Amino acid sequence: MARMRSSLWPVPVLGIVLAIGLGIGLPALDEALARDGANPLIFVFGGGPSAARDLLAAIAGSLISVTGLTFSFTVVALQLSSSQHSPRLLQTFVTDRVVQLTLAQLVATFVYALTVLRTVRSESSTEDESAFVPHLSITVGFALTLISVVALVLFLGHLARSLRVETMYRDVHDEATQTYARELPDRDEEPVPALPHGPDTQLRARSSGFVVDVDPDPVVAAAAECGAVVLLAARIGDSVVEGTPLASAWPAAVGGEVDVDTVEKAVNRAVRLEFERSPNRDIAYSLRKVVDIVVRALSPGTNDPTTAVHGLSHVSALLGELVSRPPRPSAFRDDEGVLRLVVPQWDVATLVRLGVEEPIQFASGQPAVLRRLAGLLREVAWRAPRGAVDEVVEEYLRQVIDLARESTSVPRSETEDWTREVADALAGRWVPTRPEGSVVRG
Repeated sequence: MARMRSSLWPVPVLGIVLAIGLGIGLPALDEALARDGANPLIFVFGGGPSAARDLLAAIAGSLISVTGLTFSFTVVALQLSSSQHSPRLLQTFVTDRVVQLTLAQLVATFVYALTVLRTVRSESSTEDESAFVPHLSITVGFALTLISVVALVLFLGHLARSLRVETMYRDVHDEATQTYARELPDRDEEPVPALPHGPDTQLRARSSGFVVDVDPDPVVAAAAECGAVVLLAARIGDSVVEGTPLASAWPAAVGGEVDVDTVEKAVNRAVRLEFERSPNRDIAYSLRKVVDIVVRALSPGTNDPTTAVHGLSHVSALLGELVSRPPRPSAFRDDEGVLRLVVPQWDVATLVRLGVEEPIQFASGQPAVLRRLAGLLREVAWRAPRGAVDEVVEEYLRQVIDLARESTSVPRSETEDWTREVADALAGRWVPTRPEGSVVRG
């Protein structure tokens, strides 16, 4: 189901199927009404067979041309946008419902017009010299054409908004929020039990790709049958190479053995690999997309620090959500309550590193970006549980301060303020910045 939602074709194909059904059903209704001697809807379309053919042919020909031309321009615009920001944003475009519904509307109207066109008969083309014009069907085709024109105008406006970098940030942020709602644990969730001691047995991957999903049932069943405990070596979002360890297994009982072949087959069947990452369960992927845009904005070829600053605000919001609800590994048990499978998850330190490491590398000589990075670290420190991110935040703050002193004219007093503010946030204090000249009342 997740694969279907992330594809462009299902909604348009559904529109084509409905158009064919409608194009067959409505002419049959028209013919049934015509047998009664008078069609109550004949006033809607009063032309003859020739006019009906011309109208339907015009609808079909114009819509298929507009569809091809519109999406050709769209692909060119998206290619330019992806080269400027991030090629991974094309995945967001494919899953956009407005794009899917617009394409479905255009192709469905085209198919409907062709399907109805085959039912129009003139007197000279039939043996009994009886003409047939599906008045109701042609009227519906005309209405669908008007809807298609409106949909095209709305789509062009939507496309113009979608190509703005702020809209891209918003779409990726919304995508991440939905993933966090599904994948991040509740704050009162129990920690994962400890794994068995002793040497482990490596289970190898039998194909390559990115981990996009894990079905625990086959692994739990196989591990219960063999008396084993399995720990996946790859998180959702990690790349896996064929022949390398995909998981580790321990015998549940001391001195026992693991049926490697059985458990290895179950693990490879349970772990779904794809050629690209998916945001459906990968909590780090949307953050990766935002960081890509930030880094591309800081590249010498683009040199757009304002876009980078705005992107770092999204990075701060996403990291704040992640550190306030720290991801935990998922544990799965058999029917008897025995631990059988542990699926690892991204840890907080790795996620913070993902969010700030590369922007720091490209922020040399950019005072506004360095100021925003210092503010980001302060915000993350404030939202994280006490002591959870102290070391990693302090380390990256030192890098930001050193870079500011080496490559910019940011005064030392300001960098000292950054240090004090982050230390206060780590301690659970947020001292407001008072306007210059304000008086503190005793």
